[in-house]
Amino acid sequence: MPNKKIVLHFSKNLVKEPIVYKLIKEYNLSFNILKAKILPDEEGIMVMELSGDEKDYKKGIEYLKRSGVSTQPLSKDIGRDEDKCIHCGACVVMCPTQALSVDRKTMKVIFESEKCIACELCIEPCPTKAMRLHF
Repeated sequence: MPNKKIVLHFSKNLVKEPIVYKLIKEYNLSFNILKAKILPDEEGIMVMELSGDEKDYKKGIEYLKRSGVSTQPLSKDIGRDEDKCIHCGACVVMCPTQALSVDRKTMKVIFESEKCIACELCIEPCPTKAMRLHF
């Protein structure tokens, strides 16, 4: 049963459609909305965690694409510039999911993108702006 974090991009004409409802009803998927910005007459974006049977998940993603919703894994939108990171740990304190942590042996900041929910709390305190989020 996959549990995948994805980003959905809606065009403004799809914002009023019951897209998430259909994922539940027709494809038997469960979801957890991690972040959303959906306004009338504007493009929308939603970060969600989907879970369900692998076959249903693939069918649900196909449905989204047919509907005109672009999808991609959340991991493609988040990251850290390793050359900029000075491993100060300012981001670690802010991370609610422990996607950022300090390796006590090396004292380096570890980033586990699969735990990230794209809350953006790590971006502001980073003095070198090593953390990035591209929606």
